[in-house]
Amino acid sequence: MTSARTARGRWIENWDPDDEDLWERGGGRRVARRNLVLSVLSEHVGFSVWSMWSVLVLFMSPRIGLGFAPDEKFLMVVVPTLVGALLRLPYSYAVTLFGGRNWTVFASLVLLVPAAATVWFVQRPGTPLWVFLLIGATAGAGGGNFASSMTNITAFYPQRHQGWALGLNAGGGNLGVAVVQLLGLLVISTVGDTHPAYVAAFYLPLSALVAVLAALRMDNVTVLRTERGAQREAAASAHTWLISLLYVGTFGSFIGFGFAFGLVLQSQFGSTPLQAASFTFLGPLLGSVARPLGGRIADRCGGARVTLWAFAGMAAGIGVLLTATRNDSFPLFLAGFISLFVMSGIGNGSTYKMIPAIFARQAEDAVTSGHDATAAFARSRRLSGAVIGIAGAMGALGGVAINLAFRSAYGRLGTGEPAFYAFLAYYALCAAVIRAVYLRGGRKTAPGSAGEQVRTSRVG
Repeated sequence: MTSARTARGRWIENWDPDDEDLWERGGGRRVARRNLVLSVLSEHVGFSVWSMWSVLVLFMSPRIGLGFAPDEKFLMVVVPTLVGALLRLPYSYAVTLFGGRNWTVFASLVLLVPAAATVWFVQRPGTPLWVFLLIGATAGAGGGNFASSMTNITAFYPQRHQGWALGLNAGGGNLGVAVVQLLGLLVISTVGDTHPAYVAAFYLPLSALVAVLAALRMDNVTVLRTERGAQREAAASAHTWLISLLYVGTFGSFIGFGFAFGLVLQSQFGSTPLQAASFTFLGPLLGSVARPLGGRIADRCGGARVTLWAFAGMAAGIGVLLTATRNDSFPLFLAGFISLFVMSGIGNGSTYKMIPAIFARQAEDAVTSGHDATAAFARSRRLSGAVIGIAGAMGALGGVAINLAFRSAYGRLGTGEPAFYAFLAYYALCAAVIRAVYLRGGRKTAPGSAGEQVRTSRVG
């Protein structure tokens, strides 16, 4: 491993974390850990800014001259979710153009825009809805951080540790949802529910600090610069879209429920802002902690198998929500929602573990067939990073769908039951895909390009 400096920052050349000598004695583990820590911090702040509107809408009432209807508030959380999803592909691609360190600096500085705009407008009585939708759209930049961060960290860790590393990276980022909701609770409980600007102001110095730390301590790796055509190649693989389907169910549920939880409590039970804020952080907190656990279990038991268990648990959680809704039971409803967060967190980690396992197995097949091992495993790593970006974007779109489903259900019928039944049907579809494609014994030709094979027992 050698390093060099260019006009655009610090670059590491000849990086190969699967080289055990480099990893254990050449400083590879230390370099990877340093970049992982800063990547988690950057992604954490990004998630906080992205999900900030799930907290801000709890403050909006006639008391501060911002009386919006429930369907308008749901729209305010849909917009940043949608923009964040759309930005994930270009953010993932940007890492291959500019380097992980350089892009992290830029992506952190961009978060100053939505934070500053929110501070300026959120306590101005009579501000129209379109202004908040526009500010929410800029907050979507925080959602893009996930894709660039995950693509970058994939390049730093050997395949055997990627379940844990990606789970830790994503879990630490996901914690940003819980932290911003805890911050909202702190503001409401100390100075009241008429000062939402305090929530946004907290992220002005924090975003700047993360940018400085990334500039000083992170690295770019040249191996990522060879991946510019990886997204196009990944898009031709059926595995990309099957994994995306699963990730819509796991991460889409996590982020969709995380954005909507407080509004659902207000719509379903008439909770006050303080009551809603007192509980909304619990689900995202436990779901975030569960994510690296899901990756670690998947390292040992197989990603597909653990993901199937996660969908079974999520279906059970929906059953609890339906029972609670019919019996008007707040404690049971809360328990059902929290179980959904935990199981979706586990599924997030295990689904991402499936990605490198699938393409690593393809590389092994190629080597067995006589192809060059170096080229085969380089392709595996390239495609893994690209699929992570695509699946991350598609998963965030699942969050959009969940909030739109809630907006329609509560706006028209005043109950979330129709949305819960839709989620249950989707989880059943995902479970069927896992059983049919990734948990059937022996070797099968997976759907997609000719000759694309995977030993499903190794994935599961």
